[in-house]
Amino acid sequence: METMDAILTRRSIRKYLPEPVSRGMIEDILKAGMSAPSAGDEQPWHFIIIDRRDLLEKISEMHPYAKMLKDAPAALLICADQNVPKFKDFWVQDCSAASENMLLAAHDLGLGAVWIGVYPAEKLVAGIRELFKIPEHVTPFSAVAIGHPAEEKPGRSRYEVSRIHDNSW
Repeated sequence: METMDAILTRRSIRKYLPEPVSRGMIEDILKAGMSAPSAGDEQPWHFIIIDRRDLLEKISEMHPYAKMLKDAPAALLICADQNVPKFKDFWVQDCSAASENMLLAAHDLGLGAVWIGVYPAEKLVAGIRELFKIPEHVTPFSAVAIGHPAEEKPGRSRYEVSRIHDNSW
């Protein structure tokens, strides 16, 4: 898939077939996440592969916008190490870039995926941290639900000329 095609046709997919996602596909998605740019090349991210049904269901119960995890074969949790020395305040951008790369990689592999926000909702951060025994210096940032799609959504243009400003507002 060409890059622009992937960007312009990627959609949030929330319905999945029951078949598992291969470990090879998951590793390809993780490679894409770890290839994201990061401030000072600090790469503050850590990832948790979630493919146990009980854990996926617990997240779907605690997170009001993660109901699709009940039926997803897998999810990837993106976390940030707060002990990075130089560019502490840029972990949100770094983990956002990793999350987007992962969504695009899943789409390229023919999988469906959707971004599930965790940070900055304190209750969700605390619940996910407890569920996965995440150390205090690591912040759960987002999750990406992945699976073989059970729905199709056509690409749509979001290009909006009124949002473009040349050289000043």
